[in-house]
Amino acid sequence: MNEIVHSDRHSRAGAGDTVVSIHDLSVQISSDAGVQDAVKSLALTIARGETFALVGESGCGKSMTALALLRLLPEAGRVVSGEIHLGDIELNGLTEQGMRRVRGGQVGIIFQEPSTSLNPVMTIGDQLIETLRAHTSYRGKELRQRAAWWLARVGIPEADKRLHDYPFQFSGGQKQRIMIAIALAAEPRLLIADEPTTALDVTVQAQILDLLADIQKEMGLAIMLITHDLAVVKNVADHVALMRGGRIVETVDADSFFSAPKHPYARELLAAIPTFAKRGKPLSASQVPVSEAASRSTEISGLPMAAATRSKAGLSDAPVLAVKNLSVSYSARGSFWRHPEPVKIVENVSFDLRAGETLALLGESGCGKTTTAKALLRLLDKQATVGGHASLQGEDLLSARGARLRQLRQAIQIVFQDPYASLDPRMLVGEILDEGIAALRPDRSRADRKAQISSLLDRVGLPQNTAQRYPHEFSGGQRQRIAIARALAVEPSVLICDEPTSALDVSVQAQILDLLRALQEEFGIAYLFITHNFGVVEYLSDRIAIMHQGKIVEAGTTESVLSAPQHSETRRLLAAVPRL
Repeated sequence: MNEIVHSDRHSRAGAGDTVVSIHDLSVQISSDAGVQDAVKSLALTIARGETFALVGESGCGKSMTALALLRLLPEAGRVVSGEIHLGDIELNGLTEQGMRRVRGGQVGIIFQEPSTSLNPVMTIGDQLIETLRAHTSYRGKELRQRAAWWLARVGIPEADKRLHDYPFQFSGGQKQRIMIAIALAAEPRLLIADEPTTALDVTVQAQILDLLADIQKEMGLAIMLITHDLAVVKNVADHVALMRGGRIVETVDADSFFSAPKHPYARELLAAIPTFAKRGKPLSASQVPVSEAASRSTEISGLPMAAATRSKAGLSDAPVLAVKNLSVSYSARGSFWRHPEPVKIVENVSFDLRAGETLALLGESGCGKTTTAKALLRLLDKQATVGGHASLQGEDLLSARGARLRQLRQAIQIVFQDPYASLDPRMLVGEILDEGIAALRPDRSRADRKAQISSLLDRVGLPQNTAQRYPHEFSGGQRQRIAIARALAVEPSVLICDEPTSALDVSVQAQILDLLRALQEEFGIAYLFITHNFGVVEYLSDRIAIMHQGKIVEAGTTESVLSAPQHSETRRLLAAVPRL
C-alpha cells in the first residue's frame, strides 16, 4: 500500500490549479486569561490533486486553521486578519448563507472521532441524503440510490441494506468510511482530514488511506491532512507545513522534510519517533529524571532490557502474572424457547509476564485485546462468562472475592486510552489520587496519603499545584500523566496500558514513553501494553503476542516476531504499518 501511494505523489503534486490559498491568516481566542493568538500570519497554498500535510504538536494551531477556513471557530475565536481564497471566492467576505453552500458542497471535512461526528439518532442513509439534498441536484429515488452508491464506494458491504442502520451498528473503521462518504457526497474541491486515522488499527488505517488515495485520483481532490503521525505523512503527503505556536515554521516538499529537515523543531520531532534502534535511550528532550540506579539498569552487557531490570533490582524470574486458557463469552439474546450459544470473544488465551518486563498485545480492533485486559481486572464479572485460570503473585485472580480481591486489585492497575474520559471531571486531581489510595491502602493515614500524592505528582513530572486543580485544566499529555500517577498510587506490580499514547502527538508520546520506561526500571513494574502503534512496540516491548479472532496466534521476543513473523496475520499487520 505505502509504496503505491508514495510512488504516485509527484505526478499528483504537479497537477494543476490552485484550489485554496490562505494569506496572512491570524486567529485569536478570548478566555479568562486574556486574548491568545491561536494562528499567526499563516500562509499556504494547496493545488488540485495535492495532499498538503499540517503537522505539529497539540495546540499549535492546526485544527484552528481548518476551523477558520470553514468559519466554524468556537464562540470565543475570531479571525483578526487575512484572506482565504477558495478558487476565486474569498471566504471571509461571504455571508453565513454563502458559507453554508461552501461547507459540504465545496469543502468537506473528516473529523478524528466519527462516533461523535455522526448523529446517533439518524440512520446512515438519512445523514448521507441530508448532504446530497443540500448540495446536489439529486431528488426523490435518486437520493437514496446515490447514498447507497457512496456507501458501496467507501467499502461498506450490502450498502442498500445498511442505509437503514444507525452509527452504533458499525465498527470504528466502518464509521470512518461513512464519514468519508458524507464528506465527499457533494464532490467537493477540498477535503480537510483532521486526524482521520489516529484511533484506527494499522490494517484499517491502511485501508482508509488507500481509499482516500483512490478517490483523490478519481476526483482530482485537494486534501489538507492534519495529523501527528509522521509515518502517514511521509507515505501520503506531497508537501508538509510544520506548525509551532500558531506559526508555520517550515514549508517544504515531503521528501525534503524527512531526508533533510532544516528547522530544529522538525529534527526534534523526527528524533522523538520510537523505533527498535532507540530502545533503552530517551526519546524526548524533557525526559522525566530517572534515578541513578534505574539509569544504569539497561546497561548490563548481554541482557535484554527486562532481564537487565530484574537483575539490577534483584527481582525474581518467576512470572508475576500467569494466564492459562483464558476465555470470555457473552450470552446472546434469546427467547423463552430459543437459547442461542454464547458468543466467544476470547478463547484459550495463555501468556505470562515477569517483573520489569513489557508484553505487547497486538491485533486488529475487535480481536479481544481489551476484553482480555478487562477480564484480568475483574471488570466483566457481571457482564460475561470468564473461564480459565489467571495467577497474580501466585494467587488465583479470577476466583478471589471480598478483601482478598481488593488486595489483588492493588497489584494490578490500568491506564486507559482516553484520560479525559477516565478521570472524574468533578473531582480535584488530589481527590482522584487519594480515592484509590484510601480504598486499597486503608492502613495509610491522611497525612501519609497527602505526602505520597505530592511525591507521585513530582515523579510523573507535574507541578505541585496539580492536586488543587481539575482534569480539564491540563493538556492531553498532562492528563495521561495524572492517569499514570493514579495507577501507580497503590504501587501495583502489573500495569495494563490500553492504548495510552494513541491520541497523543509525537513529542508528548515521547515524554510518556520515557516516563513509563523510567518507572519500570525504577520499580520493576510489569507492563501489559495494548497498542496498534508498532513504533511504540519496537521501542518498549520485550515480547509480543499477536491476537486474531480472540486467540493468540503468535508469540515471541520482539526482535524475532518483527524480523521473522511466522503467522499470516502477523505478516499482514506488519505489511500495513506505515514506515519512515
